[in-house]
Amino acid sequence: MALDVRETGETSQAPRPRRHITTAFVVSRIAVLAVTAAILLYAAPPLIATRSWLGLGVLLGATAAIACLYLTRRFVPAKYLIPGTVFLLAFQVFPVLYTVTTAFTNFGDGHRGDKAAAITAIERGSVRQAPGSPEYRLTAALRGDELVFLLVDPATKQVRLGDDGGLSPLPGAEVGVSGRVLRAPGVTVLTAPQAAARGAQIAALTVPTDGGAIKANGLSRAVEGKAALVHDAACDCVRGEGGPYQADESQGYFVNAAGERLAQGWQVNVGLDNFARVLTNPTISGYFLGVFGWNAVFALASVAGTFALGMAVALALHHPRMRGTKAYRIVLILPYAMPSFAMLLVWRDLFNRDFGLVNQLLGLNVDWLGEPLTARFAVILVNLWLGFPYMFLVTTGALQAIPRELTEAAAIDGATPWKAFRRVTLPLLLVALTPLLISSFAFNFNNFNAIQLTTEGGPFPAENPQVGATDLLITYTFRLAFGTGGAQFGFAAAITVFIFAIVAIVSAVAFRRTRKQEEVYA
Repeated sequence: MALDVRETGETSQAPRPRRHITTAFVVSRIAVLAVTAAILLYAAPPLIATRSWLGLGVLLGATAAIACLYLTRRFVPAKYLIPGTVFLLAFQVFPVLYTVTTAFTNFGDGHRGDKAAAITAIERGSVRQAPGSPEYRLTAALRGDELVFLLVDPATKQVRLGDDGGLSPLPGAEVGVSGRVLRAPGVTVLTAPQAAARGAQIAALTVPTDGGAIKANGLSRAVEGKAALVHDAACDCVRGEGGPYQADESQGYFVNAAGERLAQGWQVNVGLDNFARVLTNPTISGYFLGVFGWNAVFALASVAGTFALGMAVALALHHPRMRGTKAYRIVLILPYAMPSFAMLLVWRDLFNRDFGLVNQLLGLNVDWLGEPLTARFAVILVNLWLGFPYMFLVTTGALQAIPRELTEAAAIDGATPWKAFRRVTLPLLLVALTPLLISSFAFNFNNFNAIQLTTEGGPFPAENPQVGATDLLITYTFRLAFGTGGAQFGFAAAITVFIFAIVAIVSAVAFRRTRKQEEVYA
């Protein structure tokens, strides 16, 4: 007889299962909270010092949300999803978005800061000593890790401390007979050898004053001078030698009537200029297709060669009659276990024309890295040696997942070993390994180390030292953006976007064909 709930006023409920808290769960919770607290303690003081209240608010909000999430027993799936999502955003999404946004700017040497920082650098960099300007006895010192000047006025014998913010009194400093500061509170006086080692930093430090600025003249003397270039806010221009220089907001420079511009600029948005430069600049676009063609050949040859060799070795060791497979596998995996950068340097020396082991063993006198054809063959061969153990490993795992009954059935039906491999084994291998082949293609398409550490992009033709016979797009980009004229991060980011688009298109097409294969062999 069923119990009437309305009559009894009671309901029977099953007891809630007790949640077993494992040691791993407690350790992971403590680890996440400890890392969160460490990030908070590390990032909060700089944000407060720079008055970045929005960033501080985001930091506090994220910290509070993570603390609430991991201090409660609810939202168990989120406890595992949140760390992965954070790492995805931090190490994948943010770098991609930052690279794309940088491609639309002129960010680089001379354009690293804002306009105010550029004006300050221009004025301080143009300081010149005027006749009758004050001179000081200079002693270099460190305040923590910051370089400062200890300046002794010869007339008053007063000691003042000079830094980027200006001059401030320094009571309690002890001055020697020669006028050099021997010791002072809060700073560490540098010895003569230590000051000489920091000569470039001492020469670059400028201490602003009411009448100009103080700069070092050697290691023991400083003079006060006036800026030859001064910013005029009324016209937003820099007046002085060769001026006036008007502010050009489209380029981030101060430019005079003759088209001359000051070296120091500021970061601005330049729109599609970096992308247009890639397509229209003849020194870049004229060689872009050639480099791209070799880049595609290198990536395809590397993937096809390593896969073919790795698969052949894996098939040989997979045969049931093969003995000593463990020893063979250990030997074959050695190239993959060694540091690739060290092996690339070793192979570079092996291909040396004069003392390389390859020429000595074969009795040749071939300039392997000095001719375009042999250099390309050499880098593909080196990449084959480094990459086939990986393909051997993944193919071995995929072969073990293929039932032997399939190949045995093919043999019973009269198929030759080659036909059984081509019709049964290879298609099943491609279904499992195509995603790995696509990722290997993307890796080799941007294999900077394989080229930079062996040929450095060479050999270079005499008429154009900018692009070499073995240059990939990534090494070509590196040389264009960082080889001459300082770092051009915005321009490098624009070419990186092109490379990303190429690899993304190739990967999308390949993945689409992979899905068709899976439908056929499912």
